[in-house]
Amino acid sequence: MANSIIRILSYVKPYWKPALLSILMLTLSVLAELQIPRLLQSIIDTGIPSKDLYLIGTTALLMVGLAFFDAGMAIGNTFLSVRAAQSFAADVRSAVFRRIQSFSFGNLDKFQTGQLIIRLTSDINIVQMMVMMGLRMFIRAPLMIIGSVVMMYSINSELAGITLLIMPLTLVLSGIFVWKGQPMFTQVQTKLDRLNSVLQENLSGVRVVKAFVRQKHEGERFAVANEALASQATKVNRFMMLLMPALFVLINLGVLSVLYFGGLQAIEGRFTVGEILAFSNYLLSSMFPLIFLSIMASQFSAAVASGNRIYEVLDSTPMVQNKPDAKPLDDITGRVAFEDVCFSYGGDCTEPVLNHVSFTVEPGQVVALLGATGSGKSTLIHLIPRFYDVNSGRITVDGVDIHDVTLESLRTHIGIALQEPVLFSGTIRDNIKYGKPDATEEEVIEAAKAAQAHEFIMGLPKGYDTEVGQRGAGLSGGQKQRISIARAILVKPKILILDDSTSSVDVETETLIQEALETVMRGRTSFIIAQRISSVLKADEILVLDRGRIAAEGNHKELMETSPIYREIYDSQLGGGIRL
Repeated sequence: MANSIIRILSYVKPYWKPALLSILMLTLSVLAELQIPRLLQSIIDTGIPSKDLYLIGTTALLMVGLAFFDAGMAIGNTFLSVRAAQSFAADVRSAVFRRIQSFSFGNLDKFQTGQLIIRLTSDINIVQMMVMMGLRMFIRAPLMIIGSVVMMYSINSELAGITLLIMPLTLVLSGIFVWKGQPMFTQVQTKLDRLNSVLQENLSGVRVVKAFVRQKHEGERFAVANEALASQATKVNRFMMLLMPALFVLINLGVLSVLYFGGLQAIEGRFTVGEILAFSNYLLSSMFPLIFLSIMASQFSAAVASGNRIYEVLDSTPMVQNKPDAKPLDDITGRVAFEDVCFSYGGDCTEPVLNHVSFTVEPGQVVALLGATGSGKSTLIHLIPRFYDVNSGRITVDGVDIHDVTLESLRTHIGIALQEPVLFSGTIRDNIKYGKPDATEEEVIEAAKAAQAHEFIMGLPKGYDTEVGQRGAGLSGGQKQRISIARAILVKPKILILDDSTSSVDVETETLIQEALETVMRGRTSFIIAQRISSVLKADEILVLDRGRIAAEGNHKELMETSPIYREIYDSQLGGGIRL
């Protein structure tokens, strides 16, 4: 159960010095605290009966000094434990983030965005709290318990033996609650995943919600997820709260035992009042840490659940990764070939999205992909940079299987403007330079002009220094697409992929972009997915996809003569126009 916690604690190793020092300070704090009941016993049994003010005064001053020393050590322990725990959490967060960055599209299809965010935030925070409390309470409690037991035996071994019968019962009770509580805390985090997903969907799609007047429906969806989380959290907390009354019953039994049996011994003259008081203090000093450990049992259960979820991400192997003997892909001409490629998102090709696809694109050619929604157009171009791996067949670039080259070197030769443009917070210049941070101002402007973005950028108050809001807030869909195209152009790739990247611009702007791209695509192998057939009329090769297969291929003139599907698409969009 706690295997994930043991594994994740390996991230504490780099901070062993502050962690060890915090433990040392905690040990000194406990040793100081354990001396106080004995000193109090000395005052009651020796100082007061003999009216020795010097003994009483010096002992009291020593108690005050030990209290200040105890406080100083506790403060130092807190400072160092917080430092070690925060550094630990930062490292785990970085490790999870790096793992997510290594994921292929297939991995990201498995984990929802909301789930990954919860693992990066809430789950890591829970484990971080356990580490911090571990360097404080989880270590202080055993030290205090052991020290108090030793001191009780030194005072009265017979009475200590009777009271210690309570401790195993306390440990067994706490263990039962930890064992039962861990699955319940896992359910809490799962419910939190669902709530976060609903919240994220609503925040990102708030315009759609308002446009369709679905606020009430979304409010009900959120209420269901919120109620499920609240119900599960209430259930687990109600269960864990049962632990406290049970423990206090055991503690009170211990105190009662001390008062009863200790009182009998005091009557017989074998036990002094000071010893009874010191023994009672040590009993409470041993039992209250058990209470704290029991309280922390819920924290430990939650940490185990969160640790499992964190390692679910860390243990996920990227579905697309470099082969052990992968070599860098050097300068290429841009010849791309699909050889009997079969692909399915399920991985077994029983229901293929692409079914035995074969074609070759020569260097510098422009290839257009047409077909109905779901025909496999976007999937096909996602296979070229290995966002997914083919199930069978192979894809080659300049005759080299893309599985035999490193992902980084392959993707440096490819420029992509995806169907849904994604912009990052920062300036417009930063977004255009995203794939080439060292690009000059002239290169940025040249790319923007080619994407027909320069004019609207210069019309903004700060031009290229205009800050882009989250996911491009403040820019229209067409403006975001043009910036995305400029970003793809700037890297000067040998292979250029435009996935329906002009769908949000008007026909006039699309025409201007296409004219500019004719120059940009010259000498580059280009793949274009477009909904408007007017965008692909001049392509060297047009592939018409139908249910994952290539239904027809050729240039515009050839397809008009040989492909009924192509003619149907053409007539539906340009039926009244002139056939080229």
